Amino acid sequence: MTSKSITTLCAALLSITVVTRAGPTQDAQTIVEDGFNYWRGKSSVATVLMTIHRPEWERTMTIKAWTKGQKDSLFHILAPPKDYGNGTLKKGREMWMYNPKVNRVIKVPPSMMSQAWMGSDFSNNDLSKSDSLLTDYVHTLIGTEMHDGHKVYSIQSMPKPEAPVVWGMQKLKIRDDLILLSQEFYDEDLQLVKAMTTLDIQMLGGKMFPKVWQMQKAEEEDRYTRLTYQSLAFESDLPDRLFTLANLRRPMR
Repeated sequence: MTSKSITTLCAALLSITVVTRAGPTQDAQTIVEDGFNYWRGKSSVATVLMTIHRPEWERTMTIKAWTKGQKDSLFHILAPPKDYGNGTLKKGREMWMYNPKVNRVIKVPPSMMSQAWMGSDFSNNDLSKSDSLLTDYVHTLIGTEMHDGHKVYSIQSMPKPEAPVVWGMQKLKIRDDLILLSQEFYDEDLQLVKAMTTLDIQMLGGKMFPKVWQMQKAEEEDRYTRLTYQSLAFESDLPDRLFTLANLRRPMR
């Protein structure tokens, strides 16, 4: 199998019709698509604390994030001061990073999309909430269970032939109200590499949403990265002019 790369994260509108679409009569593809749109939304603006934890040290960054549709994302680091102004822009399947210390924009090649973002356990693809999960994988419903009064769908996602992704398999657990509970990432030999879990589900941005997203390496309990939402707003739309290289160079609050 060829080398491959993937991701996920954020959402759409909470309504009775959306929840119904994820009902038991729907197939796995529909559940994943509806879930992805729910997590990401048409557009969103968020402030997030990223905590990178290692056995010997821990550091935290404050990130301002904007997303639009299934493909466009812009991130700026607001704190700590030594990282202020670092930015990441994703348009479609292209990504750029900006380092203010050298005042340089670097285009990220496809081969680096699966690499760690700012030394965290989230890859460039993970953090940009890439739509690769929708376009590059075939989804199969492999089981259901009950959790906190909700039906939970267990879904296995296998890469399509020749899809440009790094993961040999993913496994998702999605509640019947479209909340993502976990996402596991497997290598080409179908060995677990890392897993993301969501915690502290509460009202955020006008709908139920996990406040904490934690990515952890397999069999490494004391090595993880945690995203904690400080604020989250889902917008009906954000202007295309926001997602530009000019704004990548210009830290915004």
